[in-house]
Amino acid sequence: MNDMIEIRWHGRGGQGAKTASQLLADAAFMSGKYVQSFPEYGPERSGAPITAYNRISDERCPIHSNIYDPDYVAVVDETLLESVDVTAGLSESGAIIINSAKSPEELKPLLKGYAGRVCTIDARAISLAYLGKYFPNTPMLAAVVEVSKCVDKEQFLKDMEGSYRHKFAKKPQLVEGNLQCLRAAMKEVRG
Repeated sequence: MNDMIEIRWHGRGGQGAKTASQLLADAAFMSGKYVQSFPEYGPERSGAPITAYNRISDERCPIHSNIYDPDYVAVVDETLLESVDVTAGLSESGAIIINSAKSPEELKPLLKGYAGRVCTIDARAISLAYLGKYFPNTPMLAAVVEVSKCVDKEQFLKDMEGSYRHKFAKKPQLVEGNLQCLRAAMKEVRG
C-alpha cells in the first residue's frame, strides 16, 4: 500500500488532538479516501499526554494497529518535546508539524537527531486572533493538510465549512472564525 499516509498526533487531553484526527478522517472520507482515526489514552484527566492516529488511503486498509512508523507527526503541545519521543519511527521523507511560535531551526535540537522536514505553526496566535480563545486543534489540522497534502485543500475547506455550519448553526461567527483560522494556518505554516 504505497499510497497510504499515516499520521500520528501528540497532544494533551482537552487540546483537541483527538478531534482534529477525527475531522481529518471525515474530510478525507468525503474526498473518497479510505480512512482510520483512533485515539490512545489512559484514564488520566485533562492535560495528560494523548496520542491519536490517522490512516488515509486510496485503497481499503487491512492494518488495525497503532502507527509506529508515521509519515507525519503533529505535535499540538510543544512541551511534549521534552517528555515524549515524538519522532519515534517518523519517516525522514515525511515531516513533523509543531505548534510553536519558534522557528523550525530553534526546535530541531529538541528532536533527538531527526533529520527530516520540521514545520512550525503558531496555533495559539492564530486561534486567539480568529476565535478569541486558545483552540490549537483547528490551526494544527490545517497545517497538517497543508504539509501532508493528504487531501485537496479547496475540497478540505469546503468540507470543513459544511461541518462548521452544521455544528455551529446558531453561531455563525464561529463558522467564519474557524474558516479564517484554517486559511491563516495554511498560509502561515513554516518549514
